[in-house]
Order: sequence, then C-alpha cells, then structure tokens
Amino acid sequence: MGLPNSVLQIASGIKTMKIRGAGRIARSAAEALKYAALEYGGVREVSEFKKYMVEAGKLLISTRPTAVSLPNAVIFVLRNLRGVSNYEEARESVVKAADAFIKNSEEAVKRISEYGAKRIKEGSVVLTHCHSSTAVEVIARAYSEGRVVKVYNTETRPFLQGRITFTHLRKYGVPVVQIPDSAVRYIMHEVDYVVVGADTITSNGAVVNKIGTSQVALAAKEARVRVYVAAESYKFSPLTLIGELVKIEYRDPEEVVPRDWLDKHPGVRVLNPVFDVTPPDYIDAIITEYGVLPPQASILILIDKLGWTLESIKYSENIVENLEKIIE
Repeated sequence: MGLPNSVLQIASGIKTMKIRGAGRIARSAAEALKYAALEYGGVREVSEFKKYMVEAGKLLISTRPTAVSLPNAVIFVLRNLRGVSNYEEARESVVKAADAFIKNSEEAVKRISEYGAKRIKEGSVVLTHCHSSTAVEVIARAYSEGRVVKVYNTETRPFLQGRITFTHLRKYGVPVVQIPDSAVRYIMHEVDYVVVGADTITSNGAVVNKIGTSQVALAAKEARVRVYVAAESYKFSPLTLIGELVKIEYRDPEEVVPRDWLDKHPGVRVLNPVFDVTPPDYIDAIITEYGVLPPQASILILIDKLGWTLESIKYSENIVENLEKIIE
C-alpha cells in the first residue's frame, strides 16, 4: 500500500525547506512515522508492517540526506521494531517511540540549560560565539541563578549571527559586551567559561560549528578556560565513525566583501567557509539532554540513546538503501 498523505506532506515540507531547523526536522520526521503507523491499512502482519514503515523511513531520510537530525529521528523510532513479532505490538511501539522522541526533543533545551548552568560557578564571565538557542538558554539560566555576571559575545562575521545572540541575551537581562571576532584572544584572560552550540558532533567528539569556533577554543585552551558545547543528542553523526567527513559549506563571497569591490578587483578570490572543526582535545564537556559527557564518550549517545548499534553503523554511509539492516 502507498503512504498516507499526512506522511507525504511532511516529507515534502522537509524537502522544500518549509520545515527547517535540526529540532523541527527531527520532530516532524518522528511525527510522520507516527502518522504512518496510525494510518496503516495493509495486511496486519509484522513483516508487511515493517516493510511499510521502512518505506516511510526511507522517504523521509531521502528528503534531506545531509541533515543529521533526520536519520537519527528515524532510527530512534524504528529501532523499536527490532525483535517484535506481533503486529499490534509493533504498531504501538512505533507510536510510543515517536511520542517519546517528540517530547524529549521539546524538553531537551530545558534539560541542557539546567545541566549546563550547574557547570558554571557563581560570579563567572562567559564568552559565546555565533548564535545557538541552546547555548543562550544555558547562559540565561546560569545568569538567573547568579552564576554569570557578564557575557562577551562575538559579532560572528561575516553574517553577524552574534547580534542575534546579543538581542536574545538582553531579553533575559544578561549584561552583554559585543566584540569583534578578532578580539577573542585579547579578552580571554577575563573569561571563565566558553559556551557554544554545535551543528554536528562527530563520533570522536569533534564539534562542527560556525567558522571561528575552533579559534575561540584554541584561545581558551591557551588561557586554560573551560569550553562547553551545548547540543541536543540528534546532532551527533554516525557517519563519522566509518571515516565519513563532515562537508564544510561555502557561501557567497559577497557576504565577505561587497559586489562593487569584487568587480573592481576581478583577479581576487574570496573564500567564505561557514563551519570549522574543533578537535575534542579543545573541548572540556558536551552538555546534552542526557547529561554532561566528555567528547570521547560521544559514541555512547549514538548507541545508547539514538538506537545505533556498532553493527548497524557500518551501513550508515547509505542509510536509505540499508535502513532494513540498520534497524534489524
């Protein structure tokens, strides 16, 4: 049987980027799998139901193959089909898993802010880079508890996402000093903690985040300042365990220099990488909704919390083709 319209509409929304953001994509995928299970009208046999759910999972993953939160959500939900031999039990397990994923995702940032704030001592100065709603919540929570007295916030050139962070922190009443990216090392001697977010976390604990993060972490390491990464579990990438590298996106040179300048200097090339990679040795802890862990323990999130197994990770290079094997 074909997939219901509710699933197709969500898949289309993800593909056309009407549904955006790691958290929203992941929750929407889980919701689509729940709809698929509830609206299943085929033969009431486990084998047929599993094939149908795998079809739904493949469709969802294929909509945004590079969005790490998407396959993690699908694996989390469908892993509950492992070893189930009864149709009703299989259907119920998918629905319950989808509800659990959505609830946990919605509560993740709150939990991370609680865990993260406890890691910051009273009267501290914090530095943050770029914009991460999760990092903002950690800092705001710490401020409300009297742990943070001042925040240094980078502009984060060239797209200036740091100004978004500045605005959000000020809404919480947090005292913020905005600085150019190049001033990070200059003021690091005043800083007690660096708190940043993440776009992707590799299996060995390296963090892919906004360009400049690795330089911030390097300056912090030199000054013996602790670096905390605040990130939801679905930002951990299984592909990196088998040697797959995280692709670094490059954006329009006009974000760096204006078009008229480029036109006057036709021989000049401009490089505008969006992300860089911070080695795990420069990170003191990764704060997730499941607790605080050292970067080297990142693989435990993939296996214990997201449903990957050491056997299934080897199939992660092509998740769509190997979904059946991954959830076996």
